[in-house]
Amino acid sequence: MRALMWVALALLLLVVLVPPRVTAGEGWLASRGLLRRRRVRTDRLVGVRWSDGVSLRLVLRDLDGARVALDPRVLIANPQLWQLLDAGARSSLVRGTLLCGATALSQLSERIDREAAHSRSTRAGMRRRPEDTGSDRRP
Repeated sequence: MRALMWVALALLLLVVLVPPRVTAGEGWLASRGLLRRRRVRTDRLVGVRWSDGVSLRLVLRDLDGARVALDPRVLIANPQLWQLLDAGARSSLVRGTLLCGATALSQLSERIDREAAHSRSTRAGMRRRPEDTGSDRRP
């Protein structure tokens, strides 16, 4: 009985802790976990919003009613995914199907740009000066 409980606990932790795999192509984005796969058409988005909860998630919804929730850190870590999502969202805006979510996408775009600039400056060996951060304290 005790071994069965440990196996059940291990399976539960596996399901909860394994992150979903996010893939994208031209006009679509998919998230695949252990138990399910969700896919949205990025060129037919109707809504993009931030979810409320313990962890920040970006929720995408398309015309067919499909929904994908993903961690924005995935898009920050993989600029190619972000470019595919952004291109699809722009085509949704042009078509007029994206009714709400332009603000969430612009916030995410600004965050990705900040992170990219920070990583480039870190790789180049640059440090922030106190006057750049608005702080008068010296390190």
